[in-house]
Amino acid sequence: MGGMPRVIDDLNIAEGTGARIDEAAPLFEAQSTAGLVRLADYRGQWVMLFAHPADFTPVCTSEFVALARAQASFDRLGCALIGLSIDSVYAHLAWVERIEADFGVRPTFPLIEDPSLAIARAYGMIHPGASSTTVVRSVFVIDPAGIVRASSTYPMSVGRSVSELLRLVEALQVTDGGGGVAPEGWESGEPLLDPAPRTSDDLSGLNNSLWYAGGTK
Repeated sequence: MGGMPRVIDDLNIAEGTGARIDEAAPLFEAQSTAGLVRLADYRGQWVMLFAHPADFTPVCTSEFVALARAQASFDRLGCALIGLSIDSVYAHLAWVERIEADFGVRPTFPLIEDPSLAIARAYGMIHPGASSTTVVRSVFVIDPAGIVRASSTYPMSVGRSVSELLRLVEALQVTDGGGGVAPEGWESGEPLLDPAPRTSDDLSGLNNSLWYAGGTK
């Protein structure tokens, strides 16, 4: 791996301000199970950056097994996966080997190390003054222009739904086309809602509180 892994601390936003929706994602360079990862190198494609509290823990392992099994679905959406925790690359590699041995599936997406917490703090995964240095289960969906488009945070005790993460990425991509907005529970292939009216002309002819693009209820 070319020496001890390290995280580049000079991120593009002030430490602790967090990564916010519709703002540029903090740039970073970090060592990973796939070598050096530079977020800037992913420009032009979707990225899902997700953090987990610790390697070898039960909930995190269940998430990584599910993510590995869903890799092809993320690939079809053109969305790269990048995992992160404070554990070292050496621990990450051992964990990946154990996952493959126990569950028959191998996570192939890069898993980066963040021992200095530089990335965790820049993205707001650890609140200032927190007593624990363990990152929470944070997810950031970053678009091809490098803008944070969605984020979610779960506690250490509750795992994330991989099917919901896939739904979120696809919904962002579909609604980017301007054809409408995604309603509650929207699934791939379903119709979209018309955007909320902004003028009286927009409202003309609409008689229901919910309406679908194309006029299909």
